[in-house]
Amino acid sequence: MKIFVLSVGESIYSTKRLVEEAEERGHHVRVVNHTKCSVKLGKGRPQIIFEGENIIDKADVIIPRIGGSVSRHGAAIVKEFEMNGVFSTARSLGILRAQNKVRTLQIMNRKNVPIPQTVFSTNTKNIKEQIELLGGPPIIIKLQEGTQGLGVVLAETQKSAKSIIDTFYTMNASFMLQEYIEESNGEDIRAIVVGNKVVAAMKRKGEVGEFRSNIHRGGTGEVVTISAKETRIALQAARHLGLPVAGVDMIVSKRGPLLIEVNASPGLQGVEAYTKVNIAEHIIKFLETNVRKRFQKRTR
Repeated sequence: MKIFVLSVGESIYSTKRLVEEAEERGHHVRVVNHTKCSVKLGKGRPQIIFEGENIIDKADVIIPRIGGSVSRHGAAIVKEFEMNGVFSTARSLGILRAQNKVRTLQIMNRKNVPIPQTVFSTNTKNIKEQIELLGGPPIIIKLQEGTQGLGVVLAETQKSAKSIIDTFYTMNASFMLQEYIEESNGEDIRAIVVGNKVVAAMKRKGEVGEFRSNIHRGGTGEVVTISAKETRIALQAARHLGLPVAGVDMIVSKRGPLLIEVNASPGLQGVEAYTKVNIAEHIIKFLETNVRKRFQKRTR
């Protein structure tokens, strides 16, 4: 196969691992910086220009590794490849849905996937009412498009919650409020979905005194065997968002597991280190299977 990894840098761990595994299995791989791609539309066929070359017909499959700060442009590049019949490990719409936490939770709620109690609003005059809808403080305040634990704040009193919310309103930032699940004890579960299977899962725990469990925030991880219900939630979330490959984050509550977030470009470093599972190889094998099926359909 001819594989494009859409990534801003060849030295990024996840990008390197995908390239290594693809080349190990005999595929031709090229790292394409999607932020340096231009799309030409209009007369004639669409083009994706990268380093002076039209690459729209050069790939059999793409693996998008789209960061949050460039998700809209990255998704547009993915969409152009999709419309040209190129298979992708993440649909363009799925990338945009996963990037926005509120949109993700709206979809999950409609599909009856369990989530924490959540409130979002732009009304600055009913902050107290919004907090009371969640049962009062403490509450979690999250930026709608934050990543790696950034833009996630625990407000322990109504006064501190109002102060934080006022600040976000002043910054014109989109955010949401969520109930604080005390029993989660600063832990969450990251499940890696590839195709229709959870190939690895780890429990992440924050530093002492830190309610965020992200590895990037100093948290630690350990391999974990997830329950049938947690597996079902992870697979449903990835499917509903249109993400054949995804990282699905859940917390354990008294009501059972709750979905909190879906990542369209899950980092591989932490999960491969803690679970000892070769995630990159699973992704390449998934691509091999799906490209073979598409080729067989075209030749019938």
